[in-house]
Amino acid sequence: MNATSRRLALLAEGCFTPADAKTAVGLLRYRPGDVAAVLDSTRAGSRAHEVVGTGGAVPVVATLAEAAARGANALVIGVAPQGGELPPAWRDLVRAALERGWDVLSGLHVFLADDPEFAAAAARGGATIHDARRPPAERRVGAGRAGSLEATVVLTVGSDCNVGKMTASLELARALSARGTRAAFVATGQTGMFIAGSGAAVDAVAADFVAGTTEHLVVEAARDADVVVVEGQGSLFHPGYSGVTLGLLHGACPAGMVLCHRVGRARLRVTGAPAEGYGIPPLPEMVAAYEEAARWVRPARVVGVALNTLGLDEEAAREACAAAARATGLPATDPVRFGAAPLAEAVETLRRSRATAT
Repeated sequence: MNATSRRLALLAEGCFTPADAKTAVGLLRYRPGDVAAVLDSTRAGSRAHEVVGTGGAVPVVATLAEAAARGANALVIGVAPQGGELPPAWRDLVRAALERGWDVLSGLHVFLADDPEFAAAAARGGATIHDARRPPAERRVGAGRAGSLEATVVLTVGSDCNVGKMTASLELARALSARGTRAAFVATGQTGMFIAGSGAAVDAVAADFVAGTTEHLVVEAARDADVVVVEGQGSLFHPGYSGVTLGLLHGACPAGMVLCHRVGRARLRVTGAPAEGYGIPPLPEMVAAYEEAARWVRPARVVGVALNTLGLDEEAAREACAAAARATGLPATDPVRFGAAPLAEAVETLRRSRATAT
């Protein structure tokens, strides 16, 4: 995104919550200066921080006109629903934004630019539709090249979807940079791409090319970085999304991993799952599983645990981190609440050990 010319209205009508509006919340946390307003008529009159805990005084408004009055000139689809379809009730808002001349940025699986109605509206308004999930034109097959890089590659991995892998990645990269380490963030999902301005949505890449696309992103990022932090996707344990997780793991060929988990979530979020659902394994079992899966291509170890403690008070959140550290023998923190310094130190320790070994 061109931060100098676009002022964003984040569309989250009826679902502006931390769990449902992942894209909107990510932009509010990491690019708040680019956001003019959030569109959600059910919460209009509020401020972003009052609703989702981040974004400061960015206003929540009910209409495009109100967003425009606050300086908005582009619309971002602020949710990432399962299935990736545009909610039907939002069509009028998207069309009206395009007719105003607003660019529309979407991370949905359905490509808005291919919709004849939206294409015509964009033509009338002189606007552009950006579909972030459109796969790269070049199809690349993974070859394990990222495993031979001098830079230390770290991949965030998860107990489930939507547990904070992108946030942990960004906070880790930020903490490393604060220590003077040249750290690069590799975005592999639409929200990360909107924040970073580059990357690829690997869950929209054909299965044969997920590893190759990831490998290319990592190799390019490593040209100017000592540590490359790769945003994870899905979970090895998720029956729907394990494939993209494994493709990322073997494409990135990380030296280290950070395991991400939402405290209190005991079962995977799987639409249409059997009545008993799918349980999330204990942290030590997940550590072992990810290290085993990495070993099939390149040995790697989990170096820390990033917890999402949303909904807990501070005392309970600190105890959750301490319990995770006891269970795994690894540093554990909520990187948003308590900072990512323990994770950054673990990565630096890994980096030093690799330098000594060579």
